[in-house]
Formats: sequence, structure tokens, C-alpha cells
Amino acid sequence: MNLRVTKIFDFETAHALWNYDGKCKNIHGHSYKLTISISGDVINDINHVKNGMIIDFGDLKKIVKKQVVDVYDHCLLLNGDTPHANYAKVENGFSKMMLCDYQPTAENMLIDIVKRIQPNLPNNIKLRYAKLQETDTSFVEWFDVDN
Repeated sequence: MNLRVTKIFDFETAHALWNYDGKCKNIHGHSYKLTISISGDVINDINHVKNGMIIDFGDLKKIVKKQVVDVYDHCLLLNGDTPHANYAKVENGFSKMMLCDYQPTAENMLIDIVKRIQPNLPNNIKLRYAKLQETDTSFVEWFDVDN
């Protein structure tokens, strides 16, 4: 039987979009919701501490927290290939900032997030789905079958 394990994560991040023609050119923040779904074989070994699980929710949480939430939460994301990089030079400026090698849109953030998670999953676990929700009505989705 094919099953997926899904966990949802929350984090707060600010960003600004260089050369954008709307309000998002200004620094602003979002309460992001990240949904991660994985698949693998259910452990069927009565002597295994994780018997009956594909992955322990706590183990998945540790991976995503370290690779994504701890990195993005309360961080200012700016495109480091634009004049926004000058914010990093401000004395006593922002204490948590990421100068990205991309425009920090929800689409590019999700690409980065998938790249951070995939290599850190156990060998028997596959990332199947990721969704980054920027607002209640706006989100980006990644499906393994499309990639």
C-alpha cells in the first residue's frame, strides 16, 4: 500500500523584491506555512523501535526544522545580486539576513527549500510534495512527479 506522511511547519520571514512593479518591492513579511509530504516503506519489524511507521513525525520535524525553519524564521531575504545586498553592509543592521542568489519570491524560496530537504532525508524516504503558502489564498506547490 502506498502512503505519504505529511507535516506542516510555520515560520515568519521578511523579503523585498528588487525591481518589482508592485508593493512587494518594499520590505514586508509573511507568516509562511510549509507542507512537506514524504513516502517510503512502512517498517514492519516488531523489534524495530519505529515499527509501523514510515518515518517518525519527530524525525521529519528535526530535518525540516534544521534545514528550513531555523534558516528562514525571522530572516530578511534579499536578492544578493542586486543593490539590496547593500543592506548587509549597514552597521548594526539586520541581525538575520540571507542574501539569496535568486529573487526571493515564493516560487524561488520553495525551490531552495526542496533542495535543502531532499539530500537530508534518510535513503529510504522520498520527498513527494512541498507547498509553501505565503498568504491564506496564495501558495506555490512542488510535486516530485513533475520533476
